[in-house]
Amino acid sequence: MSDLVIRRPDDWHLHLRDGAMLEGVIGDTSRHFARAIIMPNLVPPVVTTADADAYRERIVKAIPGGDRFEPLMTLYLTEHTEADDVARGKESGLITAVKLYPAGATTNSHGGVRDLDKVMPVLERMAKIGLPLCVHGEVTTPEVDIFDREAVFIETVLDPLRQRLPELKVTMEHVTTKDGIDYIRSSSGNLAGSITTHHLIINRNAILVGGIKPHYYCLPVAKRESHRLALRAAATSGDARFFLGTDSAPHVDPLKECACGCAGIYTSINTMSCLAHVFEEEGALDRLEAFASLNGPAWYGLAPNEETIRLIKRAEPVTFPAKIETGAGPVTVFDPMFPLYWDVA
Repeated sequence: MSDLVIRRPDDWHLHLRDGAMLEGVIGDTSRHFARAIIMPNLVPPVVTTADADAYRERIVKAIPGGDRFEPLMTLYLTEHTEADDVARGKESGLITAVKLYPAGATTNSHGGVRDLDKVMPVLERMAKIGLPLCVHGEVTTPEVDIFDREAVFIETVLDPLRQRLPELKVTMEHVTTKDGIDYIRSSSGNLAGSITTHHLIINRNAILVGGIKPHYYCLPVAKRESHRLALRAAATSGDARFFLGTDSAPHVDPLKECACGCAGIYTSINTMSCLAHVFEEEGALDRLEAFASLNGPAWYGLAPNEETIRLIKRAEPVTFPAKIETGAGPVTVFDPMFPLYWDVA
């Protein structure tokens, strides 16, 4: 197969940042994707419906002319979040989900949740009104090895929460381990997982072998090869509980290439080419549409996009810039470390 038409995809986990960075990166998403769930971990974070409304206006204003793109807004869950405000956001149609960051888990997460009991009234209201909870599934206690954070989170936080509140709909975002895949598959309902582009392609060797490579550093950090293979098997299986969430996360190069570099990989610009390559390797090009365009909308209760995109396999490699220039500074583009032949026509 060298020519593939699929429904226009959506991105169910995206960082757009704000200001000059937002203006510099949004076109790489709106060119191919119809919708995206927008992460709320700005500085300051998007914690109220009013914050989300204002942020959405800034996003819409930055969309390049002629592109049709809908930002799906989320709220950053804190121990001071008001259940009534969350419910108003859901009722208005503005808020698609609420995001749980364990405090300190990733970029701009210091204001996240430390004590789950303090947010239970909000979670109970969300369960009642059918508003999904998106979770960054890692514990942050210092005694837990960074490569074990996801598995420990499932055991000590997520599973107890789901037993306590089984009617709550939970998206386990950017799953990185076989443990996460197996846990989702074993669930009887109300649980799904997004998988990133880069976790299908890199393992932890990409970060550490031959010198530290900061542009492959992300959180959750890439794991062993056995975990990467489990992610690929899930993504290409056609299982409706797994869908694309790129977690594309731009940082300017000086903040990546320093003594304490930021976590995040920028993949929006070449995700569809990378995914087509992965799915072709797995003999599953016929399932790419389910992963990128169908499973996510079904999970979030939305109709799939009517528009389509066309992917063509070129005779020569497709070239992408090594960096994009933004008003905030240069951002390095994800390099999958192999040539890409699939192109969005």
